[in-house]
Amino acid sequence: MEGFRTEPYTDFSEPGPRARYESALAVVERQLGKVVPLVIGPDRIITDGLIRSVDPSRPELEVGKASSGTVAHVGQALDAAWAAFPDWAARPAEERARLVCRVGDLIASRKLEMAAWQSFEAGKNWVEAEADVAEAIDFCHYYAHQAVEMEVETYDSPGERNDSFLIPMGAGVVIPPWNFPLAILAGMTMGPVVAGNTVVLKPASATPVIGSKFMEIVAEAGIPPGVINYLPGPGSEIGDALVDDPRTRFINFTGSKEVGLRIAERAAVVHPGQQWLKRAFTEMGGKDALIVDETADLEAAAKAVVVSAFGYQGQKCSACSRLIVVEAIHDRVLDLVVAEAAGLEVGPAVANHPVGPVITEVQHRMILDEIERGRSEGRLVLGGNPIDLEGGYYIEPAIFSEVRPEARLAQHEIFGPVLAVIRATDFDAAIDVANGTDFGLTGGLFSQDRHRIERARREFHVGNLYVNRKITGALVGIQPFGGFKMSGSNAKAGGPDYLRLFMEMKTVAERL
Repeated sequence: MEGFRTEPYTDFSEPGPRARYESALAVVERQLGKVVPLVIGPDRIITDGLIRSVDPSRPELEVGKASSGTVAHVGQALDAAWAAFPDWAARPAEERARLVCRVGDLIASRKLEMAAWQSFEAGKNWVEAEADVAEAIDFCHYYAHQAVEMEVETYDSPGERNDSFLIPMGAGVVIPPWNFPLAILAGMTMGPVVAGNTVVLKPASATPVIGSKFMEIVAEAGIPPGVINYLPGPGSEIGDALVDDPRTRFINFTGSKEVGLRIAERAAVVHPGQQWLKRAFTEMGGKDALIVDETADLEAAAKAVVVSAFGYQGQKCSACSRLIVVEAIHDRVLDLVVAEAAGLEVGPAVANHPVGPVITEVQHRMILDEIERGRSEGRLVLGGNPIDLEGGYYIEPAIFSEVRPEARLAQHEIFGPVLAVIRATDFDAAIDVANGTDFGLTGGLFSQDRHRIERARREFHVGNLYVNRKITGALVGIQPFGGFKMSGSNAKAGGPDYLRLFMEMKTVAERL
């Protein structure tokens, strides 16, 4: 394997890349509407129950149908995972790593096609979709290298040899979100797998077709049947059964705070026949803040705020949903942000508009309800209206000013294109406001004051802090990602400690 380096992004301002993406969209469009199977061991299973996946830009366009598993399939999938475990765990780390690297290479060979699937199914414009695929490639390559580096530690004492080494845990469950339907899905799966575990992967119901494409690549790469089992289905049924099963060794989850807490609580229960304490790793979102003080480059700050708040329609756990501005420059920054956001065009993801649709009809309705409720908590200074365009789930980027730090707009994760602007008397107050939520995922500071930057490094309580740049877009192997407080268990995806979460250390002392 070559040394790890992050996958480069494509410049779609150039005619060649634009033409190639349009060609990829045409290729994918000809494949829409198919039924995709469960994957349990060597079997591809089409079920009577189907999950209909649609294009959120044009909901009448069916992306595909995914077979929906049942509780009986949960048992079959865990059986397959445990049956595959002994052989997979016994393989040398180098062999597993080569196969996982191969998955990354195959994704890279189909990069624009895999991105085009996301434009249709997840409503991602070209830049967001391609960045998602690049991150999936990075996860595969980075974790493969990390697996090889986790070697035996030997400590000799008089008359003894002492070895401590890491071993895989067994069969686990992976429950990824819909907003990064390839990147996070691949990372959450390949981390445990390259460490020697086997998994049951339950994709998000909004984006199961992209997950099925990932499974096609897994098979092509030569990863043995049963190592990764694919089980779409309703979370309240399939998800609970997977978490509760006494054979489940660990749960790797990314999603909402409510579901993450439910998983953590259920995973703590020891069921009859269970021989271990389940490990539950949960990444549960944020209410992320960006602070701007009076020493900052205000124009640069405004651009970073808009990208962070409205990139992929604000549907990122790292998105800026609170802008905290010190009193002296509040009005100027607000004007700059509103002007920048007002220039964003809203339209279909396949046409590469800066702002596309939100993911589902349900999410569309929930976001509009939050905007309506927010009218009593702040002053709506931009947008917030639904847009009627081919029946798509479009909402104008919304900006509220004069929001109180304790208001619902400033506390509740809306997960949509909604920004709350909060006035702070000074930098001390801004730090207090930024820390004043249950979450602690990402945060940012725009300032030229070195003392304040150092204070933010110490006092701004988030897992990922960004200074004088946007607060989204963590790079694998460079910016390990995961938060504090109710943002989750700080698993730090894409970092050097991630694989260790899915392994146990064994120590052997041998008298010589």
